[in-house]
Amino acid sequence: MDETHALFETRRLKMLALREKGADPYGQRFETTGNVAELRDRFAEGRCERLAGRITAHRDMGKSHFLDLSDSTGRFQVFIHAKEVGPEAYELFKLLDMGDFMGVEGETFITKTGEPTLRVKNLTVLSKSLRPLPDKWHGLSDVETRYRQRYLDLLANPESKAVFKQRIAIVREIRRFLEDRGFLEVETPMMQPIAGGAAAAPFKTHHNALNMDLYLRIAPELYLKRLLVGGFEKVFELNRNFRNEGVSRRHNPEFTMLEAYWAYADFEQMAELVEEMVTHVAQKVIGTLQIDHKDAEGNLIRTIDLSRPWKRASYRELVDQAVPGWFALTPEERREKCKELHIEISPEMADFEVTQHVFEKRVEEKSFNPCFVTHCPKELVPLAKQNVADPSVVDVYELIINGQEISPGYSELNDPIVQRQRLEDQAGEEKQNIDDDFLTALEHGMPPAGGIGIGIDRLVMMLTGAESIRDVVLFPHMKARA
Repeated sequence: MDETHALFETRRLKMLALREKGADPYGQRFETTGNVAELRDRFAEGRCERLAGRITAHRDMGKSHFLDLSDSTGRFQVFIHAKEVGPEAYELFKLLDMGDFMGVEGETFITKTGEPTLRVKNLTVLSKSLRPLPDKWHGLSDVETRYRQRYLDLLANPESKAVFKQRIAIVREIRRFLEDRGFLEVETPMMQPIAGGAAAAPFKTHHNALNMDLYLRIAPELYLKRLLVGGFEKVFELNRNFRNEGVSRRHNPEFTMLEAYWAYADFEQMAELVEEMVTHVAQKVIGTLQIDHKDAEGNLIRTIDLSRPWKRASYRELVDQAVPGWFALTPEERREKCKELHIEISPEMADFEVTQHVFEKRVEEKSFNPCFVTHCPKELVPLAKQNVADPSVVDVYELIINGQEISPGYSELNDPIVQRQRLEDQAGEEKQNIDDDFLTALEHGMPPAGGIGIGIDRLVMMLTGAESIRDVVLFPHMKARA
């Protein structure tokens, strides 16, 4: 019998012993007088308090025991003595282990070392853990276990829990920021008859009652624009999207996006909105505009400076700076140039895709401080409005921070004729993938508008210094165990 199985069996026998003594090892409701933080805030000697939590430390002194009870707000020391709780309760207590949950009632006092403590008069078993917790002194360092068993990561690694609390605060602050500016939060379908709003591979499912195929959404864009048609002039959705594509340190098949649309605005106003929002959230939640990113050993890799104003430059200008003379080359010469630059391309790539690949490798991946990349080629963004002065580009921005796209923003295309042509060009032979209901909505008239998307997972990575998306997603998708 290995050590893990032996520990499990020992705890299982203790659980059975609790039952034999008439105690429910997986207790019932327990009324407390507050959580740990509240007890500490109002602490005074001689108060009667009731507290519940997990046993996270135990100092055995024979008949006397000092324990730490922990909850999400901190830890509090409790003192148990055989004479104080009585023989029956003391027998139950001896069947408890580190990691078990317990409810206690008693009177507060301060120990000789000055520690606020609860002297236990009554105790209740609330939950018997059959598996031990990770060693709190060494934490949980195995990366795969941290991701597969996030609950252990949260228990053993305070810094990991802190990141997820920051994520919660970031999302809450984004919501408050937009609501304060008159945006309405809405919900749109997660199962859609046509996967539209982005170019990505969808997950497919089937609805039995309707006898129809549906797709998990790759973006909410086309439904949010229907709401602009319907008279909602400022809308946003914090939504889950699903894309049946690769998994990497920057990609998870299920991810969180913010999309927002503002009638009568354009991409420049949306850029201002995003710049103001991100800096506001950084100051409010992180407390600084200087974001340190460190490696696994704690060495500083870089500091991202979010100070305003943020850089703005056109797509063409940035590519030309990275590879001088690029746009003077013929398509064939560009392919040869890629070989010189050791940038891999495939024969199937169109010329604009070759340029985009160069942009990703030589501009995007090397840009760490915020940069709004404006006026991208129209082929890349079929849902954006063409630029009046240069019809080969569209009025958009791509916000790059920390070497990756954080947010796209458009002056939204609202011409139904041009929109249909763009979608047909994108669909090629697969005309069934065109959302005719969306085009019908546009034909009823959509106001000019600005729209944005923000990858929440990537934004949290940037703001917290995380280097992998799995460090900011509570339950990332993992390959099945062999």
